[in-house]
Amino acid sequence: MTRAVLSIGANLGDRLANLRSVLDALGERTRAVSPVYTTAPWGGVEQDDYLNAVVVAEDPSFDDYDWLRFGQRLEQAAGRVREVRWGARTLDVDIVQCVDGGEAVVRDSDPTLILPHPEAHHRAFVLVPWLDVEPDARLHVDGAQVPVADLLAAVDPAERAGVIRTDLVLREGARPC
Repeated sequence: MTRAVLSIGANLGDRLANLRSVLDALGERTRAVSPVYTTAPWGGVEQDDYLNAVVVAEDPSFDDYDWLRFGQRLEQAAGRVREVRWGARTLDVDIVQCVDGGEAVVRDSDPTLILPHPEAHHRAFVLVPWLDVEPDARLHVDGAQVPVADLLAAVDPAERAGVIRTDLVLREGARPC
């Protein structure tokens, strides 16, 4: 696997530092970083708002499971605790999509890793920042490669409006797109 689209989010602790830890760990593998957005929590659990962003990364030595283990190590290092589904977290690193040799990886029979992320096409907090860094992005949905812009247009307008761009940056010296 050479390329991954990662959705990162945090709503506990130093949220911005936790997101920046992903870029620190990726180093030169980082290809694109979205602006930082603030969003209401998703899933009905009462908690503070999130900071969210999307990072596109490449590593020719990684396959999809390497990206999964990478994200899990970062979550553990940030002190993430998995007690409540959709609960608050210090860091969440989701693999939205992996691409190998120009083809999106589709993995739907392993509960450990489902690709593309099974809910990404419904979540404005993933789609909005992804479009910032890849305006022509496509996501494999129901057997077809669908433009992310079309997926975002199908998301409830109130949810789209709840993805609010901030002035925060993940990489020092960088300016939002």
